[in-house]
Amino acid sequence: MFTGIIQHLGRFKGFRKGRKELVVQVSPPLFDFKVGESLAVNGVCLSLIQKERDNFLFNLSEETLRRTNLGRLHKGCQLNLEPPLSPSSFLSGHMVTGHIDGTGKILKIINKTQGKRMTFSFPSSLRSYFILKGSVAINGVSLTVAALNPSRLDVEILPITLNNSNLSDLKRGDEVNIECDIIGKYVYNYLSQVQKSIQGQDKNAK
Repeated sequence: MFTGIIQHLGRFKGFRKGRKELVVQVSPPLFDFKVGESLAVNGVCLSLIQKERDNFLFNLSEETLRRTNLGRLHKGCQLNLEPPLSPSSFLSGHMVTGHIDGTGKILKIINKTQGKRMTFSFPSSLRSYFILKGSVAINGVSLTVAALNPSRLDVEILPITLNNSNLSDLKRGDEVNIECDIIGKYVYNYLSQVQKSIQGQDKNAK
């Protein structure tokens, strides 16, 4: 479990074994990470399989390559890194699982006096999980939905978030990882099951 508050940036070094392994260069604060522990990389929960000085290696499953942007990274690009939540951590963002629901693209960037406003597209299948002023994780960064329509959403990004994450590197057309709010997904699933049950009872009553 993560919070979506990014404090570390890494750099994509390349792939190994085709695209089955991801190599990420990390900074000293993360050097104590142990093999087998989890790290969110651009919002994707990955397990560390090997350490080579300041390079961390992670496995990439077919599911991860299909659902995320990790298989399409450009060498040298910055990556958002977040260690997992500990019992003593502050939950400053929202509950982020590191399980990506899909990818979107950045459609618009508006520079403001304090930060930026960005518009992202998302798969129509995710629309039910978003609400205005609700939470969304973009590349692992906890953000608040500022505007919403059937296929895109807006977020306001503060300077501190731009300075601490790779969102400042984004340009129009770039692909991002999207994770919907887990509470919203559970609520939607529960209500969908209740609705199906009621519809089934109505049919039986007839």
